[in-house]
Amino acid sequence: MGFDEEWALLRAAAAERAASGPAVVPTAAVAMAGRAPLDVARESAEARAAEFRERVVLVPLDERGGLWTADLGGLDWICAFSDEVALARFADARGETGREWPYRLVSGARLLDELIPALEFPCGVALDAAGPDGAVFPPMRGIVPDAAALDGEVAV
Repeated sequence: MGFDEEWALLRAAAAERAASGPAVVPTAAVAMAGRAPLDVARESAEARAAEFRERVVLVPLDERGGLWTADLGGLDWICAFSDEVALARFADARGETGREWPYRLVSGARLLDELIPALEFPCGVALDAAGPDGAVFPPMRGIVPDAAALDGEVAV
């Protein structure tokens, strides 16, 4: 099911609940009660980064055989994908399904903790860029080593 279909189902379910009776407090709101929203968001981001570190992802290669990056907002992003389906969705979104997309398998931990610090420029990781569950891991403390973090003591 794609994002649009899932969003339509969620909206229809919410409209039905609103029309049928008393409000129900969402589980996330109960879990957040008494906690600052920023703390909840930070914990969620840390959990997502920890999960990414444990994964092996596909990283497309550029024409020189290096890791494929894209510039967004003045920052380079290594594009990584959960699987070949996610990579194909990205190729389709770019209108480049007719070309070969060679890739390398890399662990998330290696990308964040070794490869990004070795670069001579600030860089983050964009996971599943064209998918509904995409995530970004910017070069910030807590995601990459402090020496490679834009907000670290020794920023690149």
